[in-house]
Amino acid sequence: MGRRNNTEMPDFVLMGFTDSEEIQQVLFMLFLLIYLITILGNAGMIMMICLDLQLHNPMYFFLSHLSFLDLCYSTVITPKTLEDLLTSTRYISFMGCFTQMYFFVFLCGTECFLLSSMAYDRYAAICNPLHYPVVMSTRLCHILITGSYMIGFTVSLVNVLCMHSLSFCKSNVIHHFFCDTTPILALSCIDTHDIEIMIFILAGSTVMVSLITISLSYGSILSTILKINSTSGKHKAFSTCSSHILGVSIFYGTIIFTYLKPTKFYSLGREQVTSVFYTMVIPMLNPLIYSLRNKEVKNAIIRLMKKRESSMQLN
Repeated sequence: MGRRNNTEMPDFVLMGFTDSEEIQQVLFMLFLLIYLITILGNAGMIMMICLDLQLHNPMYFFLSHLSFLDLCYSTVITPKTLEDLLTSTRYISFMGCFTQMYFFVFLCGTECFLLSSMAYDRYAAICNPLHYPVVMSTRLCHILITGSYMIGFTVSLVNVLCMHSLSFCKSNVIHHFFCDTTPILALSCIDTHDIEIMIFILAGSTVMVSLITISLSYGSILSTILKINSTSGKHKAFSTCSSHILGVSIFYGTIIFTYLKPTKFYSLGREQVTSVFYTMVIPMLNPLIYSLRNKEVKNAIIRLMKKRESSMQLN
């Protein structure tokens, strides 16, 4: 392949995981199972929050958007991966590749700031319980959600515009199972140092701003909890934010490990394992983390099941 700019680029080829048909079949079944659980878990969480009036509060408002993002997040990556494992075609158009990358970065950036909003919500609930209904008003909740989506949109747009200036030559094989920034940068003929710096600053600032917000929120929460004299009161306060802390730790841990490092440290095998974790496994785990560790969600499930049984008996 001669030197081409991005408008002349033919289809990319996604290398995927392996050339072994047996392993591809195993991975197909595994990823299909994960995707189905992800759809059922996140769609079920959204439906339950919509149907149960007792969950109509800021905490579950944010949680419903987290489930929506996880649902979209997984859908951007997994169906194409399943298709490639099943058919072994592995081709993706230039426009399709950059579209996948755009929505992936958009949803990832939005989730970073949504998690920050959820941390601030827990801060308001635990540190200012008497003023919580006033502080976390419906208007503020909608501003935080809209702001999260707008920031994600902007970060993703700048990322794609940076990548759009690349020129490609020699190879069109992406050494990954989806269109991510690092393996696409590796295909470029031009010096990508400035673009890498720009993307690193963009990703780093997104992660750091949201992490600082979360850290400050939970620092204040911890300080407030330690001042509580009652052991049961401390336990109750910890239980209201333990699920969020676990979800944040898993999400940011994999994101930082994957993206906040120079391209020269890129390793295909390691990147694929971590990428599977944050593109497929985390969206599946989040509904389980926030439901199994949350008494209100468990009670909501029981109420909905009883309501369904009552309606079936009446029919």
